[in-house]
Amino acid sequence: MMRLPSVYVSHGSPMVLLNNTPARDFLAGFGRELGKPKAILICSAHFETSVPALSVDEKPQMIYDFGGFPRPLFEMVYAAPGSPDLAKRAAELLAQHGITAYGVANRGFDHGTWVPLKLMYP
Repeated sequence: MMRLPSVYVSHGSPMVLLNNTPARDFLAGFGRELGKPKAILICSAHFETSVPALSVDEKPQMIYDFGGFPRPLFEMVYAAPGSPDLAKRAAELLAQHGITAYGVANRGFDHGTWVPLKLMYP
């Protein structure tokens, strides 16, 4: 099995989805360059907890955690599936290194997740 690299992706403004910019072009091309992954594990700074928390939803909902942007952004949906099994495996791996993590339901995809992924893996 080929593993894709770990990468840091800055999402910038949600407007990257509506405006034709170099950042938009980069994200769209970056997904094609990396190839389609079997799964994606995301660490989001928009999901602040005292210990690591892992989303366990099979069908995460959308979180529109921003304001003052055009209506079309609030109508966008990124219907990627969640993976409770991957979340469980990540928690097990963290525990092996003395890091306690817990599963959380009904959290959804924040814009730090769905904005870049909507371009990288539409």
